[in-house]
Amino acid sequence: MSMKKISKEQPNIFEFNKKNLETAKKVISNYPEDRQQSAVMSLLYLAQRQNDNWIPLVAMKYIAKFLDMPYIKVYEVATFYTMYNLAPVGKYFFQVCTTTPCMIRGAYKLVDVCKKKISENESQISKDGKSSWIEVECLGACVNAPMLQINDDYFEDLDSEKLEKIIDKININETPKPGSYRGRTNSEPENTRKTLLGNKNA
Repeated sequence: MSMKKISKEQPNIFEFNKKNLETAKKVISNYPEDRQQSAVMSLLYLAQRQNDNWIPLVAMKYIAKFLDMPYIKVYEVATFYTMYNLAPVGKYFFQVCTTTPCMIRGAYKLVDVCKKKISENESQISKDGKSSWIEVECLGACVNAPMLQINDDYFEDLDSEKLEKIIDKININETPKPGSYRGRTNSEPENTRKTLLGNKNA
């Protein structure tokens, strides 16, 4: 897993658009007047969504001024949490879980597919500009390992072949279906098992 790097190329201007400005004010209103800096994570998320899924330094400075807090504190939050991207990512952003349950069930085979089909290195945008990938810690879908996240959607119960087909669909501008790729609904047991059915003591 590579360390997060801050992009060398940075825009000079950032401010919330009208919709996000209204959302930011609404978020801040949820906090007492002396605790409004607690909204920093939500505002960073808004900035990232507005700016093609990454946060430039100028956005951190904007948020610091918006919340009347030191810039370094906003910077510390943005660089600490892995869900904030500090450099441009692809339109399709693949986050491959490689924590123990996924690793045991073949996560690094998914990493190999990403290296083959997207880019050799993490955080490197594909030649067509569509996709990029990184390794991440647990995404909370351990029962459906191995899995990955593409933008806001989870793709679960994967293997190399299934992931290759997902990437192929994206490359021809089709939208792959999220969820389990073994036909499960959410995290239901496989083979229609019902763990408590017939257990008188349950």
